[in-house]
Amino acid sequence: MAENRNTNASTYNDDSIQTLAWNEHIRQRPGMYVGRFGDGSQSDDGMYVLIKEVMDNSIDEYMMGHGKTIEVTIEGRRVTIRDYGRGIPLNKLADAVSKMNTGGKFEDSTTFRKSVGLNGVGVKAVNALSSEFTVRSVRDGQARTVSFSRGYELSDRWEEGVQEKNGLWVSFVPDDDEKIFGNYAYNYEFVEPMFRRYTYLNPGLTVKFNGKAFLSKNGLLDLLNDNLSEEPLYPPIHLTGEDIEVVITHGSGYGETYYSFVNGQYTTLGGTHQAAFREAVAKTVKEFYKKDYDPADVRTSIIAALSIKVENPMFENQPKTKFGSKDVAEGGPSVRNFIMDFVKERLDDYLHMHPETADALGKKVASNEKERKAISGVQKKAREMAKKVSLNNKKLRDCKIHLSDEKNDRRFDTMIFITEGNSASGSITASRDVQTQAVFSLRGKPLNSFGLTKRVVYENEEFNLLQAALNIEEDIGNLRYNKVIIATDADVDGMHIRMLIMTFFLQFFPDVIRNNHLFVLQTPLFRVRNKKETIYCYNEEERQRAVNRLGPNPEITRFKGLGEISADEFKEFIGENMRLEQVRLTKEDPIHDMLEFYMGKNTSDRQEFIINNLRIEADYIDELI
Repeated sequence: MAENRNTNASTYNDDSIQTLAWNEHIRQRPGMYVGRFGDGSQSDDGMYVLIKEVMDNSIDEYMMGHGKTIEVTIEGRRVTIRDYGRGIPLNKLADAVSKMNTGGKFEDSTTFRKSVGLNGVGVKAVNALSSEFTVRSVRDGQARTVSFSRGYELSDRWEEGVQEKNGLWVSFVPDDDEKIFGNYAYNYEFVEPMFRRYTYLNPGLTVKFNGKAFLSKNGLLDLLNDNLSEEPLYPPIHLTGEDIEVVITHGSGYGETYYSFVNGQYTTLGGTHQAAFREAVAKTVKEFYKKDYDPADVRTSIIAALSIKVENPMFENQPKTKFGSKDVAEGGPSVRNFIMDFVKERLDDYLHMHPETADALGKKVASNEKERKAISGVQKKAREMAKKVSLNNKKLRDCKIHLSDEKNDRRFDTMIFITEGNSASGSITASRDVQTQAVFSLRGKPLNSFGLTKRVVYENEEFNLLQAALNIEEDIGNLRYNKVIIATDADVDGMHIRMLIMTFFLQFFPDVIRNNHLFVLQTPLFRVRNKKETIYCYNEEERQRAVNRLGPNPEITRFKGLGEISADEFKEFIGENMRLEQVRLTKEDPIHDMLEFYMGKNTSDRQEFIINNLRIEADYIDELI
């Protein structure tokens, strides 16, 4: 009998074909425009991208020589940005913020030669994703103000004879609809560094945020000095040229730290310019010392900043975190040759003119080479072991999409959960999204790696297999997942394991943290339910609210470990409702000092710290009671 293939199939006819309005397309496909929604707890959440999109337009005005001050205020959820540039031409104001592919920055335009935004999308995304959006342009005594809600126009007002200075005024409130941003809040610890970066990249520009002024006189040199968490081995090398600025120094830790920018855009995921810079530094140093150093010998512990300006920049996604252009300008040199030529000439000259810096750099590279050669035999054996061990069967349950899959729209959704124990890894494995979520299972508590050399990464089976799973042995740029998530129990043992894993990354791969890839999974402590509703609670306050909501005598379950949470329940915690806490590093977090105190052998000092803080916590609980 022939099979009827249409019995259970969905109807596919003319009505199945839809044409979405521009704003509805943005709201239904936010990943194309702002990356992710989020709740403000992570630096790459969409509400920060909205600020950046509006700021970029104001920065472009400054780069073209118009307006030296940008004023920003955040009051609750409302963001207001005022620049003193030329203002958008009044007749095109509404179109510029509400019609896709409308703007003054396309390839045939000479108005903006080296702008960060060229496709006329950014500010439209802000409009579509905001419950309130108002734009006001002032030009030579005339003004026009247009207001929208979720991309739909509400009002349009023209004025004559205004006394305001020229420029643009934008005010918006990101939509708190549960399908958009939901319950969110701005974290100024993410906002202020963004504004500081704008001033580093544009010396002479003042950004005033809630009355606090940010200004830089020395560009990227100020950026590096303000972000160093340790004393550099030599004074930072600061090189400037037309459309390029570079700062280089070395620290004492492992890994490579880069702050790279294109036309003022912070390219956290690097790209062609950063790859060319890394190659150029390694080659120039090798030629200066006339030694065949491995590139890793030159780059280990490097701390550097790079900024270039190009015409018609191409980025690999709308958040513009990875640069993809091959050429500096039409008919001009390639990005690689442009950077290679500049670094080769200027860095070589600098080292010849500053022998003390050259001596310190040479000693650091020689030290890196000595350590690398000392563990080369161990590395070889470790690689062989990693090949023999079946990661897919014993340690790693991999996903199908990876961060390196550059043509896949979901590559930025990729993540790996680092768990301890078979029950916890089993629950997550059974409930995960196999396309983007991988699971790596630890066996017991990992080694405390503080104070150890990188040799231990290869000699310790757990560490060796973990770095192999992440693919970060040779280069952090090869990281296979956008988010590395520590998933341990919320008890003493789980917290200890969490600290040991963090120590591993801080000690040997701090760039995973600096580049915003390391997170901690928050899992519920309580389940409160009755016959009609189930509420998962992450702290005592949430538990009490749930009890009050569900009425008398609800069933309350206290989760002691991840293994007690069923696979079906885990889907609630690693899907859209996942709560992640980002592990972050700032200038105020000197890695060695932190590790020395929390993971070192100063047992008595740490014991006193714990006792004192327990007393403070006990006093606080007594006050609540």
